Amino acid sequence: MDPSYNECRAYGRLIEHGENGKIAARCYGYTTISVDREEKLYQKYGVKDWGRPDGDRQSIRAIVKALIQHDTYEVSAFPSHLSEAFLQKRNVDPAQVDSPCPRMVELAKRQAPGVVPPFNAAEQYVSNQGQHSFIAPGPTDQRGPCPGLNAMANHGYLPHNGVGTIDEFIDGTAAAFGMGPDLASLLAVYGSIFTGDLTSYSIGGPVAGLTVAGLLGQPQGLSGSHNKYEGDVSPTRGDLFEYGNDYLVQVSQFSALYELGQQNGDSIDLQVLTNYRATRFQQSIGNNPYFFNAPFSGVVANPAAWAFIYRFMANKSSEYPEGLLTGDVFKSFYSITGDYPNFQYTPGHESFPNNWYKRNPVDYYTLPYIAVDGVTMALQHPEFLSVGGNTGSTNTFTGVDPQNLTGGVYTSSNLLQGNNAICYGLELSLMESPDILSGLFSDDNAAVEALGTAIEDATGALGCPALNAINSAQFASDLAQYPGYTKLSSAGTY
Repeated sequence: MDPSYNECRAYGRLIEHGENGKIAARCYGYTTISVDREEKLYQKYGVKDWGRPDGDRQSIRAIVKALIQHDTYEVSAFPSHLSEAFLQKRNVDPAQVDSPCPRMVELAKRQAPGVVPPFNAAEQYVSNQGQHSFIAPGPTDQRGPCPGLNAMANHGYLPHNGVGTIDEFIDGTAAAFGMGPDLASLLAVYGSIFTGDLTSYSIGGPVAGLTVAGLLGQPQGLSGSHNKYEGDVSPTRGDLFEYGNDYLVQVSQFSALYELGQQNGDSIDLQVLTNYRATRFQQSIGNNPYFFNAPFSGVVANPAAWAFIYRFMANKSSEYPEGLLTGDVFKSFYSITGDYPNFQYTPGHESFPNNWYKRNPVDYYTLPYIAVDGVTMALQHPEFLSVGGNTGSTNTFTGVDPQNLTGGVYTSSNLLQGNNAICYGLELSLMESPDILSGLFSDDNAAVEALGTAIEDATGALGCPALNAINSAQFASDLAQYPGYTKLSSAGTY
């Protein structure tokens, strides 16, 4: 057994016993350092001697841990790199996976298409009893636009007040739903930057006490993150300009999706969601003059919001190892009571159903999964990938030209190839960020650096095409035509 194998086994035991980050530095998985990344490290830091025999070009393995400052011995809030162990392509050949960690091999196997995940009731059961019994939010507890996070806070998988740290979001989404640490890390870091204090954020509105040097005003939380994190064309929430809020369930939208599931044999699956997403997209074009499909909230977060409904909320079983989302389970996660069509909505009371099972640990939902699901939906409706919006009146949707922005690296045709769609959204969100962050921070260096690291790690691990520059002048000119972007305040209101 080599040292890498031994350390991986040791961390596996710590994770199994809930001690990750308590006895030793928090582990985020393992990564392999490619030849290209080796060269970059050498150019940037002068690191050349990796202790390998001459002529040995085997990829270097490394355990990815939280950074510990030597002078304070405090664990850094940001993982130094998102774990590439959970970023294998779905079409990977398991025979070519050489991993010191058996669980990583199993995960890589599950990334292969057409493989049915295993079901293990003991590993996948999500308790809503005892310490995880439902507790309704109090008057100062935060609940917001994400039903899954609301349910987690109501059942103790996140702090009950609705404010969590980056690590609490990463650990909680894994424990409650089976979200992979790569996807959870990206979303948690992004949320902390645009809606929090760089280390934590609210799943609802503003909370007193969240502050960091250079922050202008109070962090607005997810409920105030319109077109930064949350966006238009939500499955059950209304467009902000149209309804005045973006965090409350619109019962008419919930009912429409519920009815489609009933017509599909009491099953809301990815195809049902794709069909209704297309309907909602056209509704936003036709009803919301400020509709804006932003780079991150539209091209990255929006397909995730739709896919999460089935991928996370569907109840797993031996009969349905990939999950079955019935109307009753759907109602529980969205705090809906009553019978169709006479539904009643109680804001903030989302809950985990009885006898409910999450994704198997070898089938955690990762960035490559959401990339594939996003393309699956966009192949039927390419408009989903159009960064753009209405220009001040309804039915005036105008998209930006990816070819002009990226010098031909991304085009309207190749966005549907591989991981290009999510890569495009991530790259543009990084380009868009200085304008947004300037309204949130007087000194945004720390925020920009944290975001840059998260985006670079995600795009690098996804194998995104090299994008050396974006036509910033063209991008600024394009964005200027969308009032949904230009008239939005830093507090997330119009």
